[in-house]
Amino acid sequence: MQLAHFDCFSGISGDMVLGAVLDAGVPADAIRAALASLGLPITLEVERVKRCGFAATKANVVAADQEDYRFLPDILAILERAAITPKQRELASRIFQKIAEAEAAAHGMPLERVHFHEVGALDSIADIVGAAVGLEMLGVERFTSSPVPTGTGTVKAAHGIMPVPTPGTLQLLKGVPLAPSKVEFELTTPTGAAILTSVVTEYTASPAMVVETIGHGAGTKDFLDRPNILRLMVGTVQAPAARRGGLEESDTVLVLETNLDDVPAEIVGYCTERLFAAGALDVFVVQGQMKKGRPGFLVSVICDPAMAADLETILFRETGTFGVRRHAAERSKLRREAVTVETPWGPVKAKRGWRGDGFALVTPEYDDCARLAREQGVPLRTVYQSFNQPR
Repeated sequence: MQLAHFDCFSGISGDMVLGAVLDAGVPADAIRAALASLGLPITLEVERVKRCGFAATKANVVAADQEDYRFLPDILAILERAAITPKQRELASRIFQKIAEAEAAAHGMPLERVHFHEVGALDSIADIVGAAVGLEMLGVERFTSSPVPTGTGTVKAAHGIMPVPTPGTLQLLKGVPLAPSKVEFELTTPTGAAILTSVVTEYTASPAMVVETIGHGAGTKDFLDRPNILRLMVGTVQAPAARRGGLEESDTVLVLETNLDDVPAEIVGYCTERLFAAGALDVFVVQGQMKKGRPGFLVSVICDPAMAADLETILFRETGTFGVRRHAAERSKLRREAVTVETPWGPVKAKRGWRGDGFALVTPEYDDCARLAREQGVPLRTVYQSFNQPR
């Protein structure tokens, strides 16, 4: 599986992402062609620079004017006429949608009344579209990121002097682990935060991967004590099944966990039912002793990464927990099919699983076995014992 990892040790901005994907090998002419199709008076200039002594690529968007496209429909209309792929258009639209939702939440207004200010300028539109095109052209299946430093201090914006991180940026970074930073500068911009949260599925300091390509995207400011660079690492994650010659199927799942020491067992049971109904692959609850000697529960949820946000919402709403941990896990699984097996008591639905080395097993479905036990008036274990499991 192809993976790209953002190392945001000096934050992240739109031009840093664009510079990083260019440095990682995305052709500048491909980005220029995409930007030209927007029909806006913008050009892309690319140069090699140094930041605190380290080489990086700086992406500079030059706009003939700075007309602002302040409303989301204006920007989405621009994207519709662009000569970019559907995936690139969807990602760019999602980034702008995230920014609009964050601004609406920060300023307490309906989404349709949100005005884009700095992000509505031509250079920011170009950064987002260029980043969307470049990230899609990397051809990776998954994005991860380090914890994100935001910087400190204040910044002058359209609404006046704002704290760093700005309200919009902080809204975008809800649920994202932040790294401490004493740098009095806006290290992470709204554009950078929106791009990051639109593609990243896991935040980790260092993923297990074989690095094949490295891209360094330079920010505008050159700090004296640190390189103002976004590092993008592109490489391969080898699934366990691939390392064993493909004997089983494999995929990546997310594991969500939370500790509960003040929730009745009935609530935990109801929450478990809701999680399964919402698409969790598995939910299991372990009883244990929590802090201050209190009895409690560890609730673990295994899910497809695309379902994580909805399942986290159920955990928060139903249990009142103050936090949910998440981590990715590589999973090996038997190839499988549904079968029907004849027994002395009648047919039973079952699952047949097998590996590439000839190993196979068949497992009966509990509901069918229980039904036959009731209908035939025999113990459930008798039905199970009569079930033939070929090896």
